[in-house]
Amino acid sequence: QCAARIPQARAVLQVLERCPRQPTKGPFPVIVVEGLDATGKTTVTESVKDALNAVLLRSPPPCISQWRTIFDNEPAPIRRTFYAAGNYILASEIAKASAQSPVIVDRYWHSTAAYAIATEIAGKVEDLPPAHHELYQWPEDLLKPDLVLLLTLSPEERIRRLQGRGLEKTKEEAELETNNLFRQKVEESYRRMVNPACQEVDASPSKEEVLKTVLQLIKKHCSL
Repeated sequence: QCAARIPQARAVLQVLERCPRQPTKGPFPVIVVEGLDATGKTTVTESVKDALNAVLLRSPPPCISQWRTIFDNEPAPIRRTFYAAGNYILASEIAKASAQSPVIVDRYWHSTAAYAIATEIAGKVEDLPPAHHELYQWPEDLLKPDLVLLLTLSPEERIRRLQGRGLEKTKEEAELETNNLFRQKVEESYRRMVNPACQEVDASPSKEEVLKTVLQLIKKHCSL
């Protein structure tokens, strides 16, 4: 409906239409790394890729990420739709890659859902939908990963790392920095996700220690 006003929306839909419906995962494991910005996702995903000789994919995928800034400045429903479409486009890439090697994914459906829930649900953390609500369930028509890791940091350490990076932040990341309640709702939404649930990883130790923990979890939950 917004394609007339946002030409890039039509381009996103065209990419989505070319993707197979309900692509099938290959025999190799698919591991998703989630977390707020500055929790170390880039470092972890790059390190795990090298350790497992895996393919690294990111959400939104490169074929549409060029338009991310445009959609980040749109109202929440349009913004969420862009990221949701990105997940289904990414699923087709995951299916192809997992036929040949392990796949590491930097964000996927859980982040889209967690930010959407935190944005749409007014009030406090206690006002979020209860655990086991359908909003926390993985979509039946979306390719499912074998393992989802959630990197966590204290709010103080995360802000310190963000300020050290000096990168431009999305509206939602800026809100995470200034709105403690929004951050709490995002993190609690992550924790309520099921099928698959997030395995939490404390990202405050050294890079080497975090990588060691991540690889142990992969070895425990995935067949390599």
